[in-house]
Amino acid sequence: MRRIGIIGGGAWGTALALIARRAGRDVVLWARNDEVVEAINRDHANPRYLPGVALDPAISATRDLAESVAADALMLVVPAQRMRALATALAPHLAARPPLVVCSKGIEIATGALMTEVLGAALPGCPLAVLSGQTFADEVARGLPAAVTLACADAALGARLVAALGGGAFRPYLADDLPGAQIGGAVKNVLAIACGIVDGRRLGENARAALVTRGLAELLRLGRARGARGETLMGLSGLGDLVLTCTSRRSRNMSLGAALGEGASVAEILKGRRAVTEGVASAPAVILLADRLGVEMPICRAVEAILAGRVTIDAAIEGLLARPFKAEVADAPLAAAQEPRDDDDA
Repeated sequence: MRRIGIIGGGAWGTALALIARRAGRDVVLWARNDEVVEAINRDHANPRYLPGVALDPAISATRDLAESVAADALMLVVPAQRMRALATALAPHLAARPPLVVCSKGIEIATGALMTEVLGAALPGCPLAVLSGQTFADEVARGLPAAVTLACADAALGARLVAALGGGAFRPYLADDLPGAQIGGAVKNVLAIACGIVDGRRLGENARAALVTRGLAELLRLGRARGARGETLMGLSGLGDLVLTCTSRRSRNMSLGAALGEGASVAEILKGRRAVTEGVASAPAVILLADRLGVEMPICRAVEAILAGRVTIDAAIEGLLARPFKAEVADAPLAAAQEPRDDDDA
C-alpha cells in the first residue's frame, strides 16, 4: 500500500494524512473547500480545521475525486450523515474497488444503518474496514501517543492496513468486529453530550462517573443487540473512546453539552462552529436503532429529547432520577434495602 487517499479535509482527515505520511505512504487528500485545498498545497497547513500544525510538504490536496481515489486504500473521513452521498459520488470512479476504511463515527439517521452498511449498499465489492478509537485530532497530528482499533473482516487486509498506517506513536490494534468498532464511536458521542450537561449544570463528579458507567451499560446493550462483541465494546473503540470524550471539554460533544447545561441553545452553539458535532445527529439515529431492537437506553433517550426540544434539561434530569430502583446487573436479584452506613461512603 504505497498510496493512501484521504477523503475529507477536516481536522481528523488532515491528522490521518500526517499519520499515513509518517508511515512512509504517498498521500493525497480530497477536500470540498477550496480554501483548505489551497492552504495545504501552498502553505502546508490547514488553519481552518487544524491550526498551528505544520503538514508534510509531500501531502497534496485536491478537489478532484478522481485524483484522490487513485490509491491503494481510501480513508473516508466525512460526517456520517454525508457518507451515502459521498459513496454515490465515488461510485463512477471506483472501477478497481479499493479497500474503504470508515473513519467517521455515527449511524445514518434515515435508516439506522452503520457506515459499513451504507458503503456496502452503495459501493458493493469494495473491501471494508473501520478505524475508530480515542483520538483528539490535534494530539495525533502533533505526534503524541494514540491507540485505535482497526476492524476488518479480512485478517490479511487488516494486517496490511495496520502496516500501512501504524508506526511511531500511532498504534492500531487489529480486530474483526466491524459492528462493535462502529457502535462504540456513535453512542459515546451522545453520552458525551450528557456528561457535558452534567458538567455545565455543576452536578458533581459523582454524577458524571455514574453517568459514564450507566451510559456504558446502554452502549453494551445496544452493541450486543446489534451483533457486536462485548470485548470490542470494552476496548479502544468503545470504553476508551467513551472515557476520552466524557472527561474533556476539548470534545466537541461534551463542550456542546456543557454549553447546553449553562443555558445556551443548540442553535446558538452550532452557529458558532465549523466542525460537525456528530452527537447531535447520532442521538436520533441511536434511538431509532434502539427502538428497532427493543433496547432500553434512558440516558441517550433523554439527550435526544433535550436536543429535539421536547423536554427541558431539568425535566430530563428529574425523569432519570425518578426511575425505579433496579439490579445493576441484568437478571440479578435486587437486594433488600439496607440502612445506610454511618461513614463517608454511604
